[in-house]
Amino acid sequence: MKPVISLFLILFFFSFAHGQVKSDKLQKEQKVIEKKISQTKSLLDKVKNNTKNSITELKLLDNQIKNREELVRIYDNQVRIAEIKVIEKENEIKQLINRLDNLKTQYKKMILFAYKNRNKVGRLMFLLSSSSYNEAQKRNLYLKKVANLQRKQVGLIKQHKQLINNEIVSIRDEKTLKEITLNEKKSERAKIETDKGLKEKNYLKFKKEEEKLVALLKEDERKKAELKSRIAAAIREEIAAAQAIEKKKEEAKKKEEAKKKEDAKKKEEIALSGKEKKSPTPDVITPAVKDEPVKIISPAAPISTEGSIIGKNFEGNKGRMPSPVSNGSITEKYGKNPHPTLAGVFTNNNGIDITCSGNSKARAVFEGVVSAVINVSGAGKVVIIKHGGYRSVYSNLEETSVKVGDKVSIKQNIGTIMLDGGSYSVLHFEIHVIVGSSTQSLNPSLWISR
Repeated sequence: MKPVISLFLILFFFSFAHGQVKSDKLQKEQKVIEKKISQTKSLLDKVKNNTKNSITELKLLDNQIKNREELVRIYDNQVRIAEIKVIEKENEIKQLINRLDNLKTQYKKMILFAYKNRNKVGRLMFLLSSSSYNEAQKRNLYLKKVANLQRKQVGLIKQHKQLINNEIVSIRDEKTLKEITLNEKKSERAKIETDKGLKEKNYLKFKKEEEKLVALLKEDERKKAELKSRIAAAIREEIAAAQAIEKKKEEAKKKEEAKKKEDAKKKEEIALSGKEKKSPTPDVITPAVKDEPVKIISPAAPISTEGSIIGKNFEGNKGRMPSPVSNGSITEKYGKNPHPTLAGVFTNNNGIDITCSGNSKARAVFEGVVSAVINVSGAGKVVIIKHGGYRSVYSNLEETSVKVGDKVSIKQNIGTIMLDGGSYSVLHFEIHVIVGSSTQSLNPSLWISR
């Protein structure tokens, strides 16, 4: 009996713990989504007051709708889990009640036996009627076990009653939680409809200004192309500088080896001719050519041992790096993006655009060395940080707090992001990998944690 009860309790607590893990995971997801919604709402309040920023507002509204829909999905799962818990607990209560009934039936039998043997004379006669001393001992032990079993049975009945009461309270709590979650779900649904209404309003407004939008789009694409070209050129110069330094080192090494061979040959010839002096003057070895300092830090090809380690660490932290801004919302993803209002029109992004509060700071996503700081028309100042064979690029900076050659740590501020429209900022962020003497852009969203 005792092992069966223990097994039942183990299964009960295992089921409870498994459900609790699911619930805790959903609550963590809920907090993350709610934080995103709060940040996006704050940005919307800053953006919507400027008519020229309506495209950004449209993108933020789209993010907000997606975040709210994700929150509704979490609420749906929470309601479903609450419903499953209620059903499970109702079944557990039924099992506990059946078990309690069996315990009570067994206890009745014990009480009846105890009643029949209720006086000392009856107990004594039961022992004295034994055919031998050993049998009397066994009967005495039996009576003690019966009394002990009665006490345990009373304890089990009380325990099961308490478990039933706890489950009833738990069911009430789950039902209350379910009702609260359903109300929150209705509230979010209403907010989704409101956001969709605002999005449609902005959409119709821009449909009337398609010619103006097309012109702005062409200008944006021109700026993107220039930025892409300047970043690629800066990295190429960096690679070329590294290769030039390495070439100088190789040439100096070859000259030194050739000189040593020539000196050894001369010594051998003098020794053979017998003209070698007793106290020959020491050979003068021409020192290796000293590297000239260059503005751009050597990175890519070949990568130093230290750089190789940093590169491996960078790659190993894919998906776990911090965002290049402390708070913000991605308003344009990597690659091909459909225009918010122009049907059939797409934009190409070499990185991601993150909209954030005005005067926000850009920060390094990983430790490394600043390899270039350049100015690009329409993109402000651009900082490129070397991480072994990888590069992280931060554009649209008003001011920079680092210079070429500086070592930076994770989350270190590297500059202030330019204001866009006077109320918010947009950081353009890219990640590149060095392939031979060229670079290849990567999707930054896959590298930073969400």
